[in-house]
Amino acid sequence: MARRRSRYTANAVDLDPIILLWLLRILVPLGGHREFVRSHGFNNDTLAEVIGLGHWIDPSPNDFDLKAVQSELRVLHQKAEKQWAKAPLPTRLRNNVGKLSDLVGLSATDCRILEFAVSIHNERLLDDTADWLGQISSVRVFHALSVILNLPEPEIRASLSAQGILARSGLVSVDRSGTSRLRGKLDLLSNDFADLMASSEADPISLLRGTVSAAGPSQLKLADYSHINPSLEILRPYLRHASTTGRRGVNIFLHGAPGTGKSQLARALADELGCELFEVASDDADGDPVNGERRLRAFRAAQSFFAQRQALIVFDEVEDVFNDGDSFFGRKSTAQVRKAWINRMLEENPVPTLWLSNSIDGLDPAFIRRFDMVFELPVPPKKQRERILQESCGDLIDAASISRIAEAESLAPAVVAKASSVVRSIRDDLGQKGCAAAFERLISNTLEAQGHRPLVQNDTNRLPEIYDPCFINADADLASVAAGLVAAQAGRLCLYGPPGTGKTAYGRWLAEQLGIPLLIKRASDLMSMWVGENEKNIARAFRQADQDGALLLIDEVDSFLQDRRGAQRGWEVSMVNEMLTQMESFSGVFIASTNLMTGLDQAALRRFDLKVKFDFLRPEQVWELVCRYCKQLNLPAPQPDLLTRTQRLQRLTPGDFAAVLRQHRFRPIQSPVTLVSALEAECAVKEGGKGSIGFL
Repeated sequence: MARRRSRYTANAVDLDPIILLWLLRILVPLGGHREFVRSHGFNNDTLAEVIGLGHWIDPSPNDFDLKAVQSELRVLHQKAEKQWAKAPLPTRLRNNVGKLSDLVGLSATDCRILEFAVSIHNERLLDDTADWLGQISSVRVFHALSVILNLPEPEIRASLSAQGILARSGLVSVDRSGTSRLRGKLDLLSNDFADLMASSEADPISLLRGTVSAAGPSQLKLADYSHINPSLEILRPYLRHASTTGRRGVNIFLHGAPGTGKSQLARALADELGCELFEVASDDADGDPVNGERRLRAFRAAQSFFAQRQALIVFDEVEDVFNDGDSFFGRKSTAQVRKAWINRMLEENPVPTLWLSNSIDGLDPAFIRRFDMVFELPVPPKKQRERILQESCGDLIDAASISRIAEAESLAPAVVAKASSVVRSIRDDLGQKGCAAAFERLISNTLEAQGHRPLVQNDTNRLPEIYDPCFINADADLASVAAGLVAAQAGRLCLYGPPGTGKTAYGRWLAEQLGIPLLIKRASDLMSMWVGENEKNIARAFRQADQDGALLLIDEVDSFLQDRRGAQRGWEVSMVNEMLTQMESFSGVFIASTNLMTGLDQAALRRFDLKVKFDFLRPEQVWELVCRYCKQLNLPAPQPDLLTRTQRLQRLTPGDFAAVLRQHRFRPIQSPVTLVSALEAECAVKEGGKGSIGFL
């Protein structure tokens, strides 16, 4: 029989003997030859060349002898079994598998399976040859590996079981969802793992690149988190105990708005405990996002890799696992699909783990109860914000600007750090004054983009230069009320009356008398379009005031305390209930102000310790204020004939004086007469106002 010489060189594909043996086992014992050898030639000429059948390539149709080729293939397999049954793997792969074996405690069978799984992901020819086994189930995977690796099938099953080290470490697991090709049934830790195992020989930790990484140094200290001291006083000794005793199942769930410093807190805790800190990656080496299933596998690997080290693990953006479902379309989250495994892991993980999330909303309560601690990391209070600003950019902005910027209640540490980094990189181009302006602009733009209020250019909590509670027409002695609150350090007040009568200004003055910060919340700050959010915002406001040690003033409180007897929707009742609950439990000074006293819930009215009516100024108060404003504006003292005109202003408020003073910036008031005329104009535009409009 004539045989044509091969047109392939002997080294067309350079494969290790053990790979060649695996190829022949797939072709002969597992029956892959049925697809490989056809009646008139081979399905893959490269494979034929590699295994020693190159001389049968490209014969004439009449010269190709199917039976002879099959017989020769069996002989090649028998020779390979004798020569290469104990052939070694490539050095790098063998050494890396050995290191992983030492690290996580792999058995000999585990090592053989891992070696093959890495090889089939790296060697195209091995993958293509295994495809001839067709679409196979998990059961057939065990049989195929048993034949390819020449190991008992029960051992293969045990190694690849959910309880096996390979699966628990995330190194290799069997995809049990239906049927697929052999390579597709063997899932590795990550897309890069096979290449790393075969191409680089290094510390086993480096093999986790793209899945788990060592955390960088902390930019904040635990002192920057004094606003959560009650939680830290539990967390710090608990983590220290877990680290020293090897306690299992230690899991902490930490949630808070983006940028509040959750990752930095984890790093600061690791620094204090003297632990290594490793973070489960949310994107791979190419910057592409990693799905929840892959991240869980990386987490399992980290738990196995670092079980013998003094370490903490951070799993940030846990929404990828717990909230990646879609209830509307009935699609479960990764955690719900793997619920039994998640529950077991939260009870048995050897390395303490901090789970970080921007929100706890949507997390299954069944999971929440399994965490040892669950607490929120809010935006730091004003004093902390001032400290962070001072440390981060005290050389860029002055003290007054720091105090004003710190008023932004949504200013997170990460926003400050990012703006400071940008400005410092170009400070030579900006100059000192330009640095301050650029820093504020960056902060303001970021806050606005996040849906928060931008920075204000003036101190909104500053009292007017002329302020004295004696210029407020109230039905209580406001100075005596302030003295009583200073002594008691607690109280609930309802201030009601027309707009501009001084309710908010009194709150500012009272905070100064108490020597505490003022936290003002308006209806627009607390109302939300989403059901349930109003209640959360109300609770958050009281909690923030408690953490800041601040006087809480809620303006337009009638929006939250309407009589429940007239409610038409369930959320209207729950909102009032939440406000009443928070009022009852708040231990500081709380002021509610409203222009509309009628229609408030009767139970709410009973909960206020004191209800004070603020009314329009009395004539003598108007005259005294006119005299004081003339002095402040360097005007002559008003003549007695103006007294008659001021007495006709029956609906004048301190707010009207403030409005006229603002006009003075662009429309100068040049005499007491023009001052009174401006007040008359303010009064005349009000509903029911009396007095003619004066002209300047």
